[in-house]
Amino acid sequence: MKVLILKTGHSETLDPEISQHASLGDVLRSTVILHPFRHEHVTWVTDKVAYPLLHGIPCLSRILLWDFDTALQLLFEKYDIVVNLEKSPSVCALASRIDAWQKYGFRFDDLLGEARPYKDSMGAWGACIEPEQKTNHAPWQVTLFEMIGMEWNGERYMLGIKPTSEMVKGRIGLNHKIGGKFPGKAWPHFEKFFSENPQYSWQEGDNLQDYVNWINSCEVLVTNDSLGLHLAIALRRKFVALFGPTLEHEVFTYGLGSKIIAENRDMTSIDVETVRKEVQKLLAS
Repeated sequence: MKVLILKTGHSETLDPEISQHASLGDVLRSTVILHPFRHEHVTWVTDKVAYPLLHGIPCLSRILLWDFDTALQLLFEKYDIVVNLEKSPSVCALASRIDAWQKYGFRFDDLLGEARPYKDSMGAWGACIEPEQKTNHAPWQVTLFEMIGMEWNGERYMLGIKPTSEMVKGRIGLNHKIGGKFPGKAWPHFEKFFSENPQYSWQEGDNLQDYVNWINSCEVLVTNDSLGLHLAIALRRKFVALFGPTLEHEVFTYGLGSKIIAENRDMTSIDVETVRKEVQKLLAS
């Protein structure tokens, strides 16, 4: 079968906001959807900054960058299945016009001029328009598989970019940076934590390859809810994940790490000693 996946990262699948900047973490965690289609001819459309995350995944036949030329080309291609995980009107309009037998995710409503869900994506859509529905929501992977009418059975992320480093025994990485979308996700005590533990490794990497290498070199990563957390999951590194304004239950740990939840979603409430104890537990496990 020919399968088309539209995931540029400009609108996180369970978040209503549409951004000019691609969320690399959202693209990476969406790769679990490749498992049911791993024996098919799969084309993935993404933003250019997310390309390195996907390039090298064996079951991807093509990766196309989202631009006008790609949109025009796709209008003249035929597919068996189209999966659109973006809610921006332009991507939804394209998904609605592409010739395919079956479509999943989000579509374009010609009368309203807005994105709307296909039948199996009503749950994901509800979580976007009514955030309180996310309170008891299942892990992200469950929702993603429901959108294509399937059941998630523990499938993992797929990562195209390969690390060239090896894990250093006992190395603790402090992944302190976050994107601009959710500044409230930042843990304000990282510098204090580092000053008390100067042997720990401060976040490194001027580009994605160097960043992946640094995370892969750490035995345990202390991280905000960010791309670094999802890279640690993909690279199978232990982690302590710190959650405040975002919902921890959407992130499945695969048994790799622990989560610390801020009181009243306020990141200042997570104290240094609590984090240190969790790090020591993971080192001893």
